[in-house]
Amino acid sequence: MDGGQPFSRDEGGVRLALRLTPRAGRNGLDGVMAGADGRPALHVRLAAPPVDGAANKALIAFLAEALGMRKGDISILSGETARMKLVRLAGDGDRIAARLTAWIASG
Repeated sequence: MDGGQPFSRDEGGVRLALRLTPRAGRNGLDGVMAGADGRPALHVRLAAPPVDGAANKALIAFLAEALGMRKGDISILSGETARMKLVRLAGDGDRIAARLTAWIASG
């Protein structure tokens, strides 16, 4: 991840590191935090429980709505059963990075 941001551009999109808190009171963004390894991660809260993939599905829907993307363009690369996740956002990397930057700044 570059420049203290929880995301980095790659060929065909953006990789986003995040920390998910399931069973939260409401869905929301809690800003950027340092992960256990010291790298930045976007902290996301979701009301969905971490049961049978419900939180992962809710995460994809939440990101799609917040960033104006199709759900099919969002995939979990690693951390499907963990709170720390690496998510791929497929599409124009510059456009996605700009949306992420604006979303993080507004949250």
